[in-house]
Amino acid sequence: MAIIIDEKNRLIVQGITGNQGRFHTTQMLAYGTQVVGGVSPGKGGMEVDGIPVYDTVFAAVEAQNANASVLFIPAPFAKDAAFEAISAGIKVLVIVTEHIPVHDEMEIVDYAKRNGTTVVGPNTFGIVSSGKCKIGIPPNQFFIEGPIGVVARSGTLTYEIVGNLTANRMGQSTVVGLGGDRVVGLSFVDVLEKFERDPQTKAVVLVGEIGGNAEEMASLFIKDMTKPVVAYIAGKSAPPGKRMGHAGAIIERGKGTFNAKVEALQVAGAKIAALPFEVPGLLREVMG
Repeated sequence: MAIIIDEKNRLIVQGITGNQGRFHTTQMLAYGTQVVGGVSPGKGGMEVDGIPVYDTVFAAVEAQNANASVLFIPAPFAKDAAFEAISAGIKVLVIVTEHIPVHDEMEIVDYAKRNGTTVVGPNTFGIVSSGKCKIGIPPNQFFIEGPIGVVARSGTLTYEIVGNLTANRMGQSTVVGLGGDRVVGLSFVDVLEKFERDPQTKAVVLVGEIGGNAEEMASLFIKDMTKPVVAYIAGKSAPPGKRMGHAGAIIERGKGTFNAKVEALQVAGAKIAALPFEVPGLLREVMG
């Protein structure tokens, strides 16, 4: 099995005729994802790599029975694109776009919750159910099927860790990018709950970073999990007061520090990797 997405998902790409949309459509197809349509207003009737393009999400959903979408849409237009997808009945919406205004993100997440749509992101690398379906931008070669669930805030760090897992022949069930912004559709706890119930997932890797309280909230759930968790927290050497790359990586009133996150996760029973390449060894320990 897997969580959130699998081989049955029928994906449309909003913004398919742009450079990023075209490139990543090709990559998702190469991974085996069922990309069934694209959306680009005014360009309906075109094709991209044999994929039909529609003027609206409603038209794409009606023609192709699509149930998932990925947004390669500039930030000023992302809210309208997300609302259109949700209104058309899309149930999994991956928003790669960064720099979306926070109030737009709040409205997207609220509208999605009211309509039963799972939002991955914004500002996410996406989600991969290894060997089944990839929605987003991760490099294909790092993801092989297996029993390790991965949930992360950071993209390139996740590729490094998953690359290490694959090099050690430790495949993944699903790899979820929460997104690096202050407002995102899924929390660590949301994903950990799904991994806890997923029979394919035997252990979980949590990739966190300084700022916010997401990892501390995750620790409260982890202490009651039946499956082992290995965590890596980025930002140990971050200089105080320095603005970091993610909007969510903000330390406020002394909360959200590296040490606070590590301590909370350790108390909950998670094993902490000091460096990314230590993750496979720790997984072997906790999985026996």
